[in-house]
Amino acid sequence: MDAQSPTRVGMFGGAFDPPHLAHRRLAETALAQLGLQRLHIVPTGQAWHKARTLTSAEHRLAMCERAFGDLPGVVIDDRETRRDGPSYTADTLAELRLQYPRSQLYLILGADQLLSFRNWVRWEEVLQQARLAVADRPLDVAGVSRPASGPAFELSSVGIPHDVLNMPPWRLSATAVRDLVATGDVAIGQMVPEAVSSYISQHSLYPTSP
Repeated sequence: MDAQSPTRVGMFGGAFDPPHLAHRRLAETALAQLGLQRLHIVPTGQAWHKARTLTSAEHRLAMCERAFGDLPGVVIDDRETRRDGPSYTADTLAELRLQYPRSQLYLILGADQLLSFRNWVRWEEVLQQARLAVADRPLDVAGVSRPASGPAFELSSVGIPHDVLNMPPWRLSATAVRDLVATGDVAIGQMVPEAVSSYISQHSLYPTSP
């Protein structure tokens, strides 16, 4: 294999609206535990499974640069935001397979995503393209950025092959961040990287709904 070609490549997709500290910790864990030479952070384009309208791709990509850009081997990948129509993971992995034809691909997921995996569009193709690497997530996801001690998802009987990422589940969600900002509570410094918090404030993202 070409010395310049990575042997292990990860894909971590999501709305990242906004990226928060649990996202950051998951990226760090995947890089370290899977030995990734490259990790593509892929903000969703037109999300087929989300009813709400996402914040513009420009802002989400900029926040991802601030949240992940300093991690070694990370690529902030805008391909899904440039794609017309609904955005599917199977298509993105197929493109990455062409880009890295002899590399092992990993798809980084949270436990909640694994439980709904068979509802994904062309999920069988996803399994053919990449190994799944899954981090646990607490059942109760609130607005507190700390490892959770409560019950987590039960994955032992899910029946889908996957590798386990050993990190404590964090009780944190992007929804909680948006809700705090929208209600005028800007105390999100323990929920998102400092640079992301500054960006949200600078661009007045997540305003209160009329």
